[in-house]
Amino acid sequence: MNLKQLIYRLGSAPKLSLNRFLTGLALFAISAAFIISGYLYHHLLQIPGLIILPFALFFAIYGYLGLFANRFAQVISINDPDNIDANKSGRD
Repeated sequence: MNLKQLIYRLGSAPKLSLNRFLTGLALFAISAAFIISGYLYHHLLQIPGLIILPFALFFAIYGYLGLFANRFAQVISINDPDNIDANKSGRD
């Protein structure tokens, strides 16, 4: 699989990517809240925050990568030489 196909595959579902990104963002906020409350009150509260943190980062990064791939796929399809030639012949 080449890079262009990978970008198209990652960017094929922008709503799902946005959902993943927002889920990761919410998990990150929960994780940060546990870590901060553990710092302020009791150190054992930091453990759930540290357990949730990798999942939050995974979802946020994977979702953001999908959103970025969607935008980048749009740029690729606009600047693709095959599409440019087809657009020029369609206008003439």
